[in-house]
Amino acid sequence: MDNLNRLLTKELELGKTNSMIQKIIFDIIFQHVQDMVFVMKVEKGPRFRYLFVNESGMQKANLSIDVLGKTMQEVLPVDFANTLQQKYEKVLKTKDIVLFDDQFYFDGQKEIYGETILTPVYNNKKVISYVVAVTRDVTEWSLEKNKIIESEQRYRSIVENNLDAIFTISPEGKILEANPAASLLTGYAEKQMTNRFIYDLVNDHDLEKFKTLLEKTCLGYAMESLDCKIIHRKGQLLNVQIKTVPIVVHSDINGLYVIFKDLSDQAKNMEIIKFMSFHDQLTGLLNRSALLEHLNEYIFSPLRKTEEFALITIDLDRFKYLNDTLGHLAGDQILKKVAERLLRFQNDHCYVYRVGGDEFNILLLNIGRQEAGAFVRKVFTAFARSFYLNSQEYFISPSIGISMYPNDGKDAEMLIKNADEALFRVKERGKAHYQFYRTDMNSVFTNIVTLETHLRKAIDKAELSLFYQPQVDIATGEVSSFEALLRWNDREFGRISPSVFIPLAEDTGLIISIGHWVIENACKQIKCWNDKGYRDIHVAINISQKQFQHPNLVQFIQSMIEKYNIKASSLGIEITEGAMHDTKETIPILKKMKELGISISVDDFGTGYSSLNYIKQFPINILKIDQSFIRDILIDEKDAAITSTIIHLGKSLGLEVVAEGVECIEQVEFLSNAKCHKIQGFYYSKPLPADEIEQKFLLEKCLKES
Repeated sequence: MDNLNRLLTKELELGKTNSMIQKIIFDIIFQHVQDMVFVMKVEKGPRFRYLFVNESGMQKANLSIDVLGKTMQEVLPVDFANTLQQKYEKVLKTKDIVLFDDQFYFDGQKEIYGETILTPVYNNKKVISYVVAVTRDVTEWSLEKNKIIESEQRYRSIVENNLDAIFTISPEGKILEANPAASLLTGYAEKQMTNRFIYDLVNDHDLEKFKTLLEKTCLGYAMESLDCKIIHRKGQLLNVQIKTVPIVVHSDINGLYVIFKDLSDQAKNMEIIKFMSFHDQLTGLLNRSALLEHLNEYIFSPLRKTEEFALITIDLDRFKYLNDTLGHLAGDQILKKVAERLLRFQNDHCYVYRVGGDEFNILLLNIGRQEAGAFVRKVFTAFARSFYLNSQEYFISPSIGISMYPNDGKDAEMLIKNADEALFRVKERGKAHYQFYRTDMNSVFTNIVTLETHLRKAIDKAELSLFYQPQVDIATGEVSSFEALLRWNDREFGRISPSVFIPLAEDTGLIISIGHWVIENACKQIKCWNDKGYRDIHVAINISQKQFQHPNLVQFIQSMIEKYNIKASSLGIEITEGAMHDTKETIPILKKMKELGISISVDDFGTGYSSLNYIKQFPINILKIDQSFIRDILIDEKDAAITSTIIHLGKSLGLEVVAEGVECIEQVEFLSNAKCHKIQGFYYSKPLPADEIEQKFLLEKCLKES
């Protein structure tokens, strides 16, 4: 190019033209040079006028032959001309070659990237007379370069903005680069990590596995992963998942990408999920799943020496009543308070569980039967203190059943079942105490679902019957009133105790249909006795709390009285104090029954709460003294005093008093001296079917009257 410039300068200044050389030069410029060539004459101003443009320049710059002799401002758009003007003036100012990049559109559509060099041409006075511009089309190269830049920027964007920590390391493990997430994860600034070995970040326990992972990646295995712990700058260990990718350049692996995914939140979430899976959401205690896992662990784990342990099942007495009376939210608060009290016993050998409702379990490890009994007595002591809720005081007693490993079961299911069986026996015998499981507790009813199925069919199969226990007038010895007692003789299992099937009927809701059956059959029997001439008969039937709350109870009793055309006074109902706690609902029901002429007895009087208040508010006819007082009146001064007080109270209020559970003549004499009205118990008669009642009591009564 320098030779060409010198040649042009000499020819132009001397005005001499060698046609042969000129032809060769122009041929080269026009035919063979693909670059755009512009020769611009420098004039005062400065202005730059087109003196020469080769064919490539004409085509790509979209110029015609008419541009020769014109200035840039006359040929080009104003903005483009002004930009070029500045570049050309720079040549005049610096008196040196000027390089720059520009772009323009070919045919007005195709974008052309150009790389231009401006070369000054001096005259013999060393003044720049011409500027030669050579523009090379670098469109393809520029596009490729832009693609590379864009690709690198995309990579950078992915790396820099990635939430995972990304390290670029050498095959030897030296950190070359690290993204911002790496700094956040490790606590080190990028400068602090650069040129350090990545092995310094990995916990010693996982180091060998990590080195093996990098070695495999250097052999070309991509996206290998490993869960391990890394060391934060402050020293704490972080759970991460590590993935590695080889960096391949020209088929050679010259580095690795190491990606650390922070698993700390995931680990926390897993801990939360695990906690929720094995803990009760209301109380925070361990749950049934945890109990089963612990039992299986201590029974079957080969790493543990098999030793005796106790499984304790706890049920809260009368909690259902509290829950129904106070509301479920208050019930939940009571359960929390119970859980807090039980949790005080928990340690490395004692675990407390809530397995549902008001049922709790305690697992006592490495403990014998005697020690388990002592522990349970401590539990009762803890429950002796009252519970406070909304400034109200409540007393809650537990019933407890205990099974011992391995004597009472060698697997979790059997231990739980037998502890529940022991608890059932406690409930059956008065609650508020504890009992160890005994093998003789197993009855034919090992499956309560089977018993329920049989009970549902008992009415249709005519398996239910009523027995009657006489109530003897202690002054005259006459019998005119009876208590109707339900009996069930199952065709498969035989006679089943009311203490077994009555609670089941209440839990399943069958007590409503069974109660209706009792009412109708009692009325039917009264009608039958009346038709045989036995008048002035009084039969009392027991009404459960759930049946008492049934909205159609009074209407049903009235319909049965009318159906069998009997006197309402010949029918009585017996309700426990527990059924009368809700005075707003109880008083209207009792008044309606009273209006019908039905007598009302309070059964088990003295065993509940606020008994005197009930007597004051409710239209009661009869008080029945619970057998728990009668049993010990001869040996316990307190029971004797309570019994005498109840009799005196009843007589003072004009109420009839009936003593239950009388079994010996001494008790009869005590009650006679205390002026009790009637007595009921095995001393006179056990409950009998209707035909035996007729023969033994009614026939004799009828003969006396006649």
